[in-house]
Amino acid sequence: MNERVKRRIDEWDDLAGQTIAPGTSQDLDLRIGESYSGMNMTVPLHVRRGIEPGPIVFVTAAVHGNELNGTGAIRNLIRDPQLELVAGALVLIPVVNVLGFDRHSRYLPDRRDLNRCFPGSRVGSLAKRIAWRIFDEIVNRCDYGIDLHTAAIRRTNYPVVCADTTKDTIREWALSLGTEYVVKGRGPRGALRRQACTFGCPTVIVEGGETWKVEAGVVSVFESGIRNALAQLGMTAPTAQQACKSPQTIIQKARWVRAEHGGFLEFHVQPGQRVRSGDPLVTVASLLGRGEQVMRSTMDAVVLGMTTLPATSPGEAIVHLGDLSSAIQVS
Repeated sequence: MNERVKRRIDEWDDLAGQTIAPGTSQDLDLRIGESYSGMNMTVPLHVRRGIEPGPIVFVTAAVHGNELNGTGAIRNLIRDPQLELVAGALVLIPVVNVLGFDRHSRYLPDRRDLNRCFPGSRVGSLAKRIAWRIFDEIVNRCDYGIDLHTAAIRRTNYPVVCADTTKDTIREWALSLGTEYVVKGRGPRGALRRQACTFGCPTVIVEGGETWKVEAGVVSVFESGIRNALAQLGMTAPTAQQACKSPQTIIQKARWVRAEHGGFLEFHVQPGQRVRSGDPLVTVASLLGRGEQVMRSTMDAVVLGMTTLPATSPGEAIVHLGDLSSAIQVS
């Protein structure tokens, strides 16, 4: 574990000048900087505490400002009167990158990707300062984290957890969400979840769906996963539905199938579908339907993601496959 000293939930009284007593909840505004006009820029968040001591969990969304399925899920949890904590504390942030959100953009106004800037710096660029504020005030106080994402622009993802499953604590945390698939990976340098893990806060990504949308099916998976994880930690009372989880699969390897030729696309698969080696994935042809090329899977796999564009050029990613031959089945 990193030598950085963790702060505990008892110190929340110095966050935005508010105190959150056991058994209560509070909406807060975390100051992250100033605008060109000198006005305060803030990130809205919600803190909920149980009566008894316990783990502290953060759930974030829209670290990329145009990825909004997680925002929908967190808003539902905040407004749910039946989400009662019996122990610990929950920190819910529906939009981390408020500046990108305001511009319907993945990035900050300085064109930096906030999810490549953690843990940040007190005296760095705008992105580094915002990352530092979020990391220092939120992540550094928590025991576990869940960061909600969607696919990148013009793509869609089947809802999965992404985690560094080589670490037992992170693996168990990832599986506790109960999703059908967990994809192995540390994440890129500077990503919130990778840096949080480095600093002793096991954190995973849950990603699914598309940018600029709040999709009911994806939101439902996000919410269920968060509830499962909280129950697993003993922070909430488990439900019958949470006690009956489906078998899970850890995907060890994944790769994108890329177009060899440009043209219009006819898809033969959809996210979440399992395919056999040799099964057709997509047909590429000219605008007149000539020169058809059928692209086939080269392995037994699950479709983790796809392009949402109906046309392509050579080298563009079309279908993201998770290799099932090397996958680990978890009962």
